Amino acid sequence: MTELPPYQLVVDVWRLATGSASLDQCVDLVAAQLARVMRADALLIWRLSRDGDLLESVAASPVRPGPRPAPVTRSPSPRASEALRAIVRAGKAVLVTPDDVNEATRLFVPDGTWRAVAIAPLGDGESPMGFVSIIARSSGVLTENHVALLHEMSAPLTTALRLEEERESEHRLREALEADRRALLQRLDRDDVSDAIVGADSGLRDTMLRVEQVAPTDAPVLLLGETGSGKEVVARAIHARSRRSRGPIVRVNCGAIPGGLIDSELFGHEKGSFTGAITTRKGWFERADGGTLFLDEIAELPLDAQVRLLRILQDGVFERVGAQRTNRVDVRIIAATHRNLRDMVAQGTFREDLWYRMSVFPIDIPPLRSRPEDIPALGAHFAARAGMRLGGSALALAPDDIDVLLSYPWPGNVRELAAVIERAAILGDGKRLRLAAALGPVPTSDSAERLRTAPMEDPTILPLEQAMARHIEKALRTTGGRIEGRGGAASLLQINPHTLRARMRKMGIDWARFRDEATEFNGSEEPWSAERG
Repeated sequence: MTELPPYQLVVDVWRLATGSASLDQCVDLVAAQLARVMRADALLIWRLSRDGDLLESVAASPVRPGPRPAPVTRSPSPRASEALRAIVRAGKAVLVTPDDVNEATRLFVPDGTWRAVAIAPLGDGESPMGFVSIIARSSGVLTENHVALLHEMSAPLTTALRLEEERESEHRLREALEADRRALLQRLDRDDVSDAIVGADSGLRDTMLRVEQVAPTDAPVLLLGETGSGKEVVARAIHARSRRSRGPIVRVNCGAIPGGLIDSELFGHEKGSFTGAITTRKGWFERADGGTLFLDEIAELPLDAQVRLLRILQDGVFERVGAQRTNRVDVRIIAATHRNLRDMVAQGTFREDLWYRMSVFPIDIPPLRSRPEDIPALGAHFAARAGMRLGGSALALAPDDIDVLLSYPWPGNVRELAAVIERAAILGDGKRLRLAAALGPVPTSDSAERLRTAPMEDPTILPLEQAMARHIEKALRTTGGRIEGRGGAASLLQINPHTLRARMRKMGIDWARFRDEATEFNGSEEPWSAERG
């Protein structure tokens, strides 16, 4: 072990404290210096909250080869907090052994076997910032000379902790400015569909579960769903939950790029590479470097562009049009389509190898008609937005409006719903919603009558709607005809009350007779007088 003069080591720690890019980097480098003069196990920097109620390790590094110490958070008792302040006021490093540990020093003791811990306060006596500790799991490793050395190192390490707090403050400021920028862009954005995810806990629950699974990875994602079902919203949710969330997310509509400009749009071009290329231009891949590239309607790409897309997916490299060298990018690909890519592969219009590459993690997004429980919430969201934009105050849906929305099949999905709500607000001069006029005639359903007359080949297997009707009737019978509120049929079936009423109306189910049954059974004329059915 090299004997490094203490003053030289302290000078080196000052250099590392002021020149490192982060506190973690500084602690790693200082630990490497300490390994030359002692056989300690770990070096830790602790931050003490201003009120003294929280002590947490904010940087840690092994001194000897071994695992990095896990982050630790302590909540000092009032007595321990006072003892910590006494250490700070003394302004000296202390050596703690298992024989003389107290409430304050116990906060710095690691789990498992240990033989000595050296502790020095960071900051000054008036405004303590934290502590630095060195841990030894073997006897005789830490001496009083090492404690004195730690005391000398506390000044540069205080500076390192202060610089880290300044970096964190600047980072929070940048985040706040970025949040303001995004909020402004959202207010300027005319696309209602891309603002929020409504239904994440109901109709889109399974979809969002898969989003949570794949978001932390870099695996390509293929979003499958009808036009207007919310594929871009899901793509942005994946990006927001990924490690690339601070990077850009770039959306490209592959179907909107002219055939002759696909390479230029995706990969960029050099100045003079073709007529009209008066400057060098970055393509969408370069613009998305470090973030996510959302390729919407990927099925519309021609076969030759699919070949070049496959190369960048496999190798991460591409060439600009007219360039002589390759560029490398770090991009996560999310693709989307409403078409059946399996059929396109069979027909030869979509490359099979690209299909396998893109379908690592497919996510199906259900159409709006298959998740009617989301329609009231989506309608309310769009109504509020439309009212604020047109009249300055949010609009609300009436129960009759919700029934109208639930009775429509929504072939255009969420995008069509947003357009209809916007149209209804315009027709109402921004003061009310005229949904009936905006939607036009709504086709009625005779499903209930068909259920009553339809023959069944196997009496043990009911048609789905008839089985659903019987299940709803059973729930109503259990709750005495009560629909809303705690203990109501909607709560029992885990469905929105408006959705339940719409399905009952469609199936010809009369809730009143179940109240009559409950009244007759209980001998009471108003078993649910406090609730509205």
